[in-house]
Amino acid sequence: MFEVKHICLLVGGTLLGSAGVKLLSSKDAKKAYTHVTAAVMRCADTVMDTATTLKENCGDIKADAKDINEKRREEERLKEIEDAKAVIAEAEARLEELEAEDVSEADSAEAGA
Repeated sequence: MFEVKHICLLVGGTLLGSAGVKLLSSKDAKKAYTHVTAAVMRCADTVMDTATTLKENCGDIKADAKDINEKRREEERLKEIEDAKAVIAEAEARLEELEAEDVSEADSAEAGA
């Protein structure tokens, strides 16, 4: 009984496989394959167009970000220069005050002597 079952499965599989090959190689099947392949190719073209657009947009975003960072760095440099100028001006003013005090102390010392 066991061998008969295997033989029946083998024969059935062979017949089904033969019928499947005939069905898959028919003109109607080839036409269907052609249409499916064409649809896949159109889809691939659409995906590639979308990918190209996305890549271009990312490039634009990157360029804009670089411009923003460059402007920010330039503003920071200008602020540092202004801060340095303010520090120098304060130091010069303090130096003039100290020189004026030294002159007045020297004058007081000469007057007292």
